[in-house]
Amino acid sequence: MNEQQQPVTALHPHSDGEADPRLIQQAFAAQRATALRWRGSSAAERIARIKRLRDAMMARREALYTAFAQDYHKPPAEVEATELLPVMEEIRQVLGALKRWMKPRRHWPTTTMLGTYASVQYQPRGRVLIVAPWNYPLSLCFGPLVSALAAGNTVIIKPSEMTPAVSAVLAEIIAAVFPPDEVALFQGSQPTSQALLELPFDHIFFTGSPNVGKLVMAAAARHLTSVTLELGGKSPTIVEQSANLGLAAETIMWGKFLNNGQTCVAPDHVYVHASVKEAFVAACNSVLAARYGASAAEQKRSPDLTRIVNGRHTQRVAGLLSDALAQGAVLRCGGEVDLQQCYIAPTLLDQIPTGAAIMQEEIFGPLLPIIAYESLDEVIATINAGPKPLALYVWSKRQAHIDQVLQQTSSGGACVNHCVAHFAHGNLPFGGVNNSGIGNAHGEYGFKTFSHERGVLRASPLMLIKLFFPPYTKNRNLLIRKIVDMLRLPML
Repeated sequence: MNEQQQPVTALHPHSDGEADPRLIQQAFAAQRATALRWRGSSAAERIARIKRLRDAMMARREALYTAFAQDYHKPPAEVEATELLPVMEEIRQVLGALKRWMKPRRHWPTTTMLGTYASVQYQPRGRVLIVAPWNYPLSLCFGPLVSALAAGNTVIIKPSEMTPAVSAVLAEIIAAVFPPDEVALFQGSQPTSQALLELPFDHIFFTGSPNVGKLVMAAAARHLTSVTLELGGKSPTIVEQSANLGLAAETIMWGKFLNNGQTCVAPDHVYVHASVKEAFVAACNSVLAARYGASAAEQKRSPDLTRIVNGRHTQRVAGLLSDALAQGAVLRCGGEVDLQQCYIAPTLLDQIPTGAAIMQEEIFGPLLPIIAYESLDEVIATINAGPKPLALYVWSKRQAHIDQVLQQTSSGGACVNHCVAHFAHGNLPFGGVNNSGIGNAHGEYGFKTFSHERGVLRASPLMLIKLFFPPYTKNRNLLIRKIVDMLRLPML
């Protein structure tokens, strides 16, 4: 469907910025018939929809550059690497594997099910809601959308109101490709979200903070709607004394200051063995100077530093910095703040008191606490004392220490001698655990997230289960007892 066929203005927000609740309800009602029809959709039909989405997105590449620059000065290279590339990778994987994913999967019968044929079929969940965040407004909106379409669902999308220029381009893309009874996008803030969450969707995919995730889960519970929650948390990084400090500094400075720290899987704080802490800090300072400039003025002029998304978030991050410094933290790099320009320099902090707010809250900005440690056991105990993070990173050449960290901690995902990059690996599940999220995304895991795995059993006349039918004669009782006893034996 092209722009001439679809009335783009139909789903635009009111003058107050909120979507019309009547249009939301109309789109949701209209998608019911489509969702029922799409249950029988073929891989070719689903692929065709995704290709149209891909082509419309790429046709607006330059418009996306402009929109990201308007919303928070995101450089084109980061738009390509963190917004377009993940979606294109998701699409490419779906196009190559969807037919295989959709095929029913046969499962061998268990002992008492001899004489039956069992399979798992993948059905679309139906009408799904995707609530996307502001920090990666394209990739965290269209990535789940690709998975939802691959699974055969209709979709309603709620992008973030904090990135209005990008959201407007996303709306143009959706309106150019889909009628509202297939995919609809509604712009707005909390009232629009509330109107959407009142509806009995078949699945909700939410990306955002744990606090809002709890509200989404509570709303979904009213309709017994399944949810996928991609949340966050204070993702720790451990740099052990055997680590390659140069490579660790290069990679951690990339993972932390990408998108100016506004990344759900960014290293939140770094535990560095006391014996190598000073060398690590020096390496980090060298990397930051080489990438963004050696002076504060050069860094502020750097075209490669994204800004904080708005003034409110800039004040929040600046408040974390000032609180830490007031309580005795030592500035090792950065610290410059310009509230008017939503700018905070890449900042390294040392000797942070444990009671500082920066050690309690997810930072989600360009501040990196560096914490010296002596005992790996104590670091692991500290990590385990807090909520389970979305990601955990360990740098070491000692396999025993790597194994200890991975075995004794819990996190949504983990990297060894890397950070953040696991998000881009389409063959890995991406998601949190408990406070950092529920469910998985990406690749086949994303396809399954938006699918109902339906177990189907087919019987033949020679079913072993007939032995369990009454009447329960003496001989039949003995036979059933022997079958139960036989199950105590180990499988061959």
